[in-house]
Amino acid sequence: MNGGEVRRARRSEPPALDRLRFEPMQVRDLDEVLAIERVSFTTPWSRAAYHRELLLNGCATYLVGRLDGRVVSYGGMWVVLDEAHVTNLAVHPDYRRGGVGRVTMLALEQRARELGARRMTLEVRVSNTPARRLYEKLGYRGTGIRRNYYTDTREDAIVMWKDLED
Repeated sequence: MNGGEVRRARRSEPPALDRLRFEPMQVRDLDEVLAIERVSFTTPWSRAAYHRELLLNGCATYLVGRLDGRVVSYGGMWVVLDEAHVTNLAVHPDYRRGGVGRVTMLALEQRARELGARRMTLEVRVSNTPARRLYEKLGYRGTGIRRNYYTDTREDAIVMWKDLED
């Protein structure tokens, strides 16, 4: 299997979430991360952008979710003082709708708490109903709109916040 490939799961069988393990993202994970990135976003981040985040941004924390040794999800955030700002979250398409996104977000929240964050924020495309529903189920509430936030489509973003101390 090439470094950028992820083993395919059968859609009828949700991944075994008890085998999903989270660890800090490393440069060596980028082939798998970028493969997921390219199929998840209309304007994917570049390898150079991830290098900057991992090696130069002291506020950045990124996690990968591994299932049977393969990266199937990842998420990142910046933690500044007592606030965490989610920069990205993605799940390989073959592992979506099985709880991996939820567990990945919970892992980010836990790491944010460990780093002293008391609140967490994110932006989500107005059209991304599955992500919006996930965040709402996790306790995030829309607090505003960023007009034309996404430069590729000029789509608005909903700003969502969650109190991590609840």
